[in-house]
Amino acid sequence: MLLRAVLLALQALQLAGALDLPAGSCAFEESTCSFDSVLAFLPWILNEEGHYIYVDTSFGKQGEKAVLLSSDLQAEEWSCLRLVYQITTSSESLSDPSQLNLYMRFEDESFDRLLWSAKEPSDSWLIASLDLQNSSKKFKILIEGVLGQGNTASIALFEIKMTTGYCIECDFEENHLCGFVNRWNPNVNWFVGGGSIRNVHSILPQDHTFKSELGHYMYVDSVYVKHFQEVAQLISPLTTAPMAGCLSFYYQIQQGNDNVFSLYTRDVAGLYEEIWKADRPGNAAWNLAEVEFNAPYPMEVIFEVAFNGPKGGYVALDDISFSPVHCQNQTELLFSAVEASCNFEQDLCNFYQDKEGPGWTRVKVKPNMYRAGDHTTGLGYYLLANTKFTSQPGYIGRLYGPSLPGNLQYCLRFHYAIYGFLKMSDTLAVYIFEENHVVQEKIWSVLESPRGVWMQAEITFKKPMPTKVVFISLCKSFWDCGLVALDDITVQLGSCSSSEKLPPPPGECTFEQDECTFTQEKRNRSSWHRRRGETPTSYTGPKGDHTTGVGYYFFFEASHMVYGQKARLLSRPLRGVSGKHCLTFFFYMYGGGTGLLSVYLKKEEDSEESLLWRRRGEQSISWLRALIEYSCERQHRIIFEAIRGVSIRSDIAIDDVKFQAGPCGEMEDTTQQSSGHSEDLNEIEY
Repeated sequence: MLLRAVLLALQALQLAGALDLPAGSCAFEESTCSFDSVLAFLPWILNEEGHYIYVDTSFGKQGEKAVLLSSDLQAEEWSCLRLVYQITTSSESLSDPSQLNLYMRFEDESFDRLLWSAKEPSDSWLIASLDLQNSSKKFKILIEGVLGQGNTASIALFEIKMTTGYCIECDFEENHLCGFVNRWNPNVNWFVGGGSIRNVHSILPQDHTFKSELGHYMYVDSVYVKHFQEVAQLISPLTTAPMAGCLSFYYQIQQGNDNVFSLYTRDVAGLYEEIWKADRPGNAAWNLAEVEFNAPYPMEVIFEVAFNGPKGGYVALDDISFSPVHCQNQTELLFSAVEASCNFEQDLCNFYQDKEGPGWTRVKVKPNMYRAGDHTTGLGYYLLANTKFTSQPGYIGRLYGPSLPGNLQYCLRFHYAIYGFLKMSDTLAVYIFEENHVVQEKIWSVLESPRGVWMQAEITFKKPMPTKVVFISLCKSFWDCGLVALDDITVQLGSCSSSEKLPPPPGECTFEQDECTFTQEKRNRSSWHRRRGETPTSYTGPKGDHTTGVGYYFFFEASHMVYGQKARLLSRPLRGVSGKHCLTFFFYMYGGGTGLLSVYLKKEEDSEESLLWRRRGEQSISWLRALIEYSCERQHRIIFEAIRGVSIRSDIAIDDVKFQAGPCGEMEDTTQQSSGHSEDLNEIEY
């Protein structure tokens, strides 16, 4: 009955707006509008009675896809894309449910950007809201349904709607309430007021939007309260793009009541922050509230009413809107996380040291058995503490980062490597320095990890006061003093775990989860292998991956092959587009018998392959960065080919592959400076 009621309500909404749907929208009443099923995959089926499209296991089997592609779209103003959908599955197949993915396909990129993904089964229609930042670039919306396990797996789309404005805005005139949801409370909740629904217990207002009884708004009424201190929450959709400005809304509080009406933000980690509270009941008219709102990372807005006394009454809410202009002409500047990041290739960026003397030294070394190259490119700069110039008992080196505004959540990531210490614990630690209180708090310290390997650390923190991050290297005694290396410090707004909620974009692969979209072209026993840690053969291959030091990479194992055998790793088909592309990846070619690593481009329906890049022989005892700029206007694949050298010490590894639209820019291919043989090619166009 609940599903039928929701379906009828949504049908009424569709009929009201079906005649005038904006571009990028479809109600699926009689057709799929400007959306078409991609012929290479399963088709989306239009329900016989209209109202929705679907794909299920009666037309396909587990793992098969149905892809829906829009016509060309453009969002020159900030827009909100809403998707009404449902995923169903049988109870025995919950471990491998169906999945619904939404991508943006830009005209100048050969891969699709994943915006949103869901696989939670539901017995009712759900709403996803996605903020699309304004851009002059044309794009298409691509919706991909992947069938899961079970005989009754299905995915259905009821509506796609793209409108100008922000997803947290709402006048509550549409039945889906703009994706706002009520946190269910058995006694007291937010309800839709106005229209043909009248409440006999309270004298509720006319809505603010139309100033009539036919308009709608949200309200919560204490007549349903059974216990004091009960709470009703109305929760907005999660923001999906950084935004800052003025959030405004209209509200009414019945005079003389004991309700507390507050506005909170809540991030993906569940942290609440109160940003507004009604300071007086107000009058019988609608009151305007304007609240400074800053969402640099995904968060929800929560309208909360707490019932704290015996005096009843209602709270009403209407016309939530947002402006990127700050409230009351404030000119607060958004913090740029780039200012707190540094790869040390040019200088120390905004980092600085104690005035007592340089404890950290910016160095550039040729990789050798005792010291790896930098993490950024393999042959660039990084910071080194406790060098032979500063090594002394009780030595402490402090590196201070720039000031970070308070009351924001930060994700700090950096790479470090430890050399020579007998006891590694506390040789490197990270502190938070609260400027106003001159208080230092340790938030991370190294324990035990592989020596001489670049390791990644990541820390999420949030402090109410402005803070600085301090990296401290400690040399406890003359007999136990080694080297501490530091590189690629990045600061991002939001939790470090928030980036794990979506799979990596198709244009990037770190091999941490799987092979991404790469496939093998197997020849006999020769193949690429996904591995972590050291390669099986001594004196060849890396000690750890490039991404985290303890993660996965792909490598070519030479022990089971003979001289000249090859293994090939193929990318998924990439769309041909006009303009430049930049392919970056890291490679490891160390060992006395190292053979050949080549990168080819193979165009669709062509038998010939074009060589883009090649390295021959031992290159370095370090991960090195490769940059390849190319153009191709036809569908194509990128192929990594490794050929075994003269001995079993011929392992070759790759990691952190990334395709980017546009030229490689100012990034110099520093691998050309390596000690091994290389065959450098000029930029090639096809």
